[in-house]
Amino acid sequence: MPRVRRAIIMAAGIGKRMQPLTLQKPKPLIAVNGKVMIESIIEGLKQNGINEIHIVVGYLKEQFRYLTEKYDDVDLIENPYYDTCNNISSLYVAREYLGDCIILDGDQIINNTDILKPEFERSGYNAVYVTEPTNEWLMTVNDNGIVTSCSRTGGLVGWQLYSVSRWTAEDGRKLRKQLETEFEGGNTQIYWDDVAMFCHFDEYAFGIFKMNAGDIVEIDSLDELIEIDSTYEEWRR
Repeated sequence: MPRVRRAIIMAAGIGKRMQPLTLQKPKPLIAVNGKVMIESIIEGLKQNGINEIHIVVGYLKEQFRYLTEKYDDVDLIENPYYDTCNNISSLYVAREYLGDCIILDGDQIINNTDILKPEFERSGYNAVYVTEPTNEWLMTVNDNGIVTSCSRTGGLVGWQLYSVSRWTAEDGRKLRKQLETEFEGGNTQIYWDDVAMFCHFDEYAFGIFKMNAGDIVEIDSLDELIEIDSTYEEWRR
């Protein structure tokens, strides 16, 4: 059975939808109800024995340096393209660590560390089954547990994709080559997830890692942050 041996955390973005708060601090370093988002991820990984952790930084990168002192086996990878390219650039600069890995966005709160277990069967994303309309990426999964399609615009029923994914050694090598082809070929304004889920989807047989609503919280805007932690009300425009 494949096993995660390392983690890549994406934390280079500007966080425009959470301004003005993120004018002073990178979004992953914002504390939610007393817990810094990226620290909830690091600690969840370490609780699951995933100790090799690579954090891709760009915007206000100096503020992340304390993490390398606070946690063992954590290092920073600088993304020099963070302000001109989409997040495909962040995985591109960390591509040597693909394979036997888990990839996560740094601006999430982990409420259930079981969702970061290192054992997995197929490459693929953590997902929650939804039966109500959503605008998030929504996957269709067949009876064999294989993802057959993904909608960028959501839908009514399906498996909502979250920004936690695991990659086997073989699929990691494949993804690395595809990242190089797309990014070096000028396709720099897409999400890195687009590379596998849309540009080269037929070359994979993705599964899903099932979880429940609330196991992880993605915070996309200042309004969503205030709903969870009212101490940020003063930042509302």
